[in-house]
Amino acid sequence: MKLRPLADRVIVKRIESETKTASGIVIPDNAAEKPDQGEVLAVGPGKKNDKGDIVSMNVKVGDRVLFGKYSGQTVKVDGDELLVMKEDDLFAVVEK
Repeated sequence: MKLRPLADRVIVKRIESETKTASGIVIPDNAAEKPDQGEVLAVGPGKKNDKGDIVSMNVKVGDRVLFGKYSGQTVKVDGDELLVMKEDDLFAVVEK
């Protein structure tokens, strides 16, 4: 199934965090916090401004982004857990 977000929404897949601390302690899945980084899988065309012009998005497919712990709406697509959120919910793009 392919998703095409509308307006200023983006589809993000969480990037799994390490399950082991630097000292070697393994963190069980139920104790681990949800990661707050993800990869953008799809972006909408952008939202309209007051004049009706579409304002382009600041993120693109493939960007690694930071977002809040409780941001977005979780959806399951083909067994994958994805997040649908507005561009405003994103905090930053992680530069490599």
